[in-house]
Amino acid sequence: MHYLDLAELFDRLESTSSRLEMTTMLAMFFKGLDAFSLRYTIYLCQGKLHPDYHSEEFGMSDRLILKTIAFTSGTPDSQVEGLWNKEGDTGRVAESLIGGKKQRTLFSSPLTLERVIEVLFAIESSEGSNSQDRKMKYLSQIMHECGPIEARYLCRIVTGRMRVGAGSMTVMDALAEAFATKADRPSIERAFNITCDLGLVADVLKTKGMDGIRGMSVTVNSPIKVMLAERLPSIPLILERMGGRCVMEYKYDGIRVQAHISKDGVKMYSRRLEDLTSNFPDICEEIRRCCKATDAIVEGECVAIDPESGSMLPFQTVTHRRKKHGMEEAVKRYPVRMFLFDMLYSDGSDLTLLPLGERRDCLSNAFEGSQLLQLTNMEVIESVEEGETFFAKALSERCEGVMAKSLSVDSVYRAGSRGFLWIKYKKDYEASLTDSFDLVVVGAFYGMGKRAGKYGALLMASFDEDTGRYHTACKLGTGFDDQFLESMPDLLNEDLVHSKPSMVDSNMVPDVWFTPTVVLEVVAAEISLSPIHTTSWGVLKEDAGLGLRFPRFTGKVRDDKGPEECTTSSEIRDMYLSNGSPI
Repeated sequence: MHYLDLAELFDRLESTSSRLEMTTMLAMFFKGLDAFSLRYTIYLCQGKLHPDYHSEEFGMSDRLILKTIAFTSGTPDSQVEGLWNKEGDTGRVAESLIGGKKQRTLFSSPLTLERVIEVLFAIESSEGSNSQDRKMKYLSQIMHECGPIEARYLCRIVTGRMRVGAGSMTVMDALAEAFATKADRPSIERAFNITCDLGLVADVLKTKGMDGIRGMSVTVNSPIKVMLAERLPSIPLILERMGGRCVMEYKYDGIRVQAHISKDGVKMYSRRLEDLTSNFPDICEEIRRCCKATDAIVEGECVAIDPESGSMLPFQTVTHRRKKHGMEEAVKRYPVRMFLFDMLYSDGSDLTLLPLGERRDCLSNAFEGSQLLQLTNMEVIESVEEGETFFAKALSERCEGVMAKSLSVDSVYRAGSRGFLWIKYKKDYEASLTDSFDLVVVGAFYGMGKRAGKYGALLMASFDEDTGRYHTACKLGTGFDDQFLESMPDLLNEDLVHSKPSMVDSNMVPDVWFTPTVVLEVVAAEISLSPIHTTSWGVLKEDAGLGLRFPRFTGKVRDDKGPEECTTSSEIRDMYLSNGSPI
């Protein structure tokens, strides 16, 4: 396969904002690929060589890539810097300075995808002394073989900033169109949700068809997409929705983790599929010691504990365990306890298809409790009074609120799905009973007065699960302390782009745009119809969407959540409708 064909596909994808057009383009392209090319086309769409849960990185900064471009093209550093300041995109700089210098001869061969993959693996695996020089050498070698568009996307792949807008939902639609039917789409998504490897799913679909897809199963050390909860504004509504009976468990204010247990040890993943094994070495050791199964997958919440009182501490405390350096000291300073709440796999058995009650029994039987490792506090609730009492008890023990979970025979673990089998109910950070929203940053406005020279407000968006797009929900400028204002560039600028991302729908035009990546927790006074914001645009009223009024940042950066896990447009719409009027 010629790499130019792939680069031209990326260019076409980048040029359209229509998801249907993207799906058709991808499906047509996929049909002509062998299994190897198909797998890596899907990875490279995301600027990766692996599924998301692999921690390998190319390890080349923008500055190092610019230095490589200058060396390869023989262009003065000052000229390269000037183009960079203008474009803000190493890909465009390379396109201008590298691609035009490519010389074809009678005996030269087109650059192949296999050759690109080979060099990218060499860049990724370069470690130790002089590794940066070796990375530059490998990148420079292949740049000499690139045309303009090829050079653009080579640099974007290495930086992980592809910007083509082909998210996982669109890719799965295209796979179904290319190799199966629309009716097979849920089975393809299920295979992705239990493997978190869309390249593998595509490979199996191409080589083994739908029989192969249906045969894919949960396996240890391959993370599972987490099951998500809906929300309702009161306990009476929760009990009504649950048929008058459910279990409630504490909603802990920590980091949700998935632990994969094998004879070789324990690996831990965040809900964003980050490998957190090195962040919780004490918990990993305790899990392996206390687990009676040889192979298992369990879910739980890692919560920081006050070493003197034994009480639970807020989310911000446990995030010290997410830092890359000083982990040995962090383990001592910030003790953590893990509260287990679900078991998804045990010694060859996929438990995700069992009802919650049976999964809980498996969890209880598989573990010996300890100081560091405990099961969540859970009770069967059969009345509003019992629910209110349990909720008050959870708040008194410094929890966020409660999770209500169905006990019906249908209460299977729906990986990657949101539904009313699980319902969350929590307090606001000022102790009122309004809920919070996890919204993704898509833009920023420069500040004035004391905020001059800084980002003064942020444009926040919800996620539409049906379209894979992000819709604005509010302009956020309240709740920022001085420290957060100073840290905004470091937090956001890695995702800065010079035009509106294709996956963002916005009627507002901020001073700068960001690729949707960073999720913040926000509270608001009410939800109202909005002529400006695009969440649920046109659904409830023509030429109007829904917006959050008087939004305020709670101080919590949800770095445990990916952008597709933020509050959905349908959630905001349901909250608006469930109150009969703006809340």
